[in-house]
Amino acid sequence: MPNHALLNNIEHKHLRVITARGAEYGDAVMSALTFPAEFRELQAHYPIVFARNADGTGFDPVVLFGFQQGENLFLDGGKWDAPVIPLTHERQPFMIGRGGEELSVHIDLDHPRVAGGGNADGIGEPLFLTYGGTSEYLERMASVLRTIHDGLDASAGFMAALRDLELLESFVVDIELDDGSQNRLGGFYTIHEERLMGLPGEQLERLSRAGYLSAMYMAIASLSQFRALIDRKNRANARDR
Repeated sequence: MPNHALLNNIEHKHLRVITARGAEYGDAVMSALTFPAEFRELQAHYPIVFARNADGTGFDPVVLFGFQQGENLFLDGGKWDAPVIPLTHERQPFMIGRGGEELSVHIDLDHPRVAGGGNADGIGEPLFLTYGGTSEYLERMASVLRTIHDGLDASAGFMAALRDLELLESFVVDIELDDGSQNRLGGFYTIHEERLMGLPGEQLERLSRAGYLSAMYMAIASLSQFRALIDRKNRANARDR
């Protein structure tokens, strides 16, 4: 169970956060939440699709790392084999707290990335300086959290546009792997490209002015990354044999 706490330089002055990559640090996941401001960077490496949110009332954009729960095909031992990691995953073990209009940094004290300052090897990045100031690492993570907060706020309008214009469609990916096995990925949605192209000019202009149109095409373009993801799956299967 998560153990969330408001981060402060008194109770948590000796904490460190492990930034290495590995399944033992929570990196063995199939997907991560994203937002339109990230699409341009992420689409060059990952498929961007849409999934129903937890309460089933809407959709969220997500990037795929694998084809089944607990599978991250970008994880190679202690290395993440891509130059960029979605910010909602990179921010772990931190999260944003809110008190009125004030935003604050919280931390999951039970997350596997959190280490005490007394560990013999000094593993991990310190959060606070000797005399109480914040470390460069913590300042960067606070900036990451702010970017996520702003990005998810902006994502609400983007998703509303997709819903109102009925631009989401379900899809399945049928995959035959090199070992001959037949596999199917389902349960996700993508942007209906023909319906998007058929929108009246004034609607396309409104989408463009809002910054939504380019993000939609970035998501569409990202689907070409399924080929690379299948290649990763084949290489992983070959290693396991």
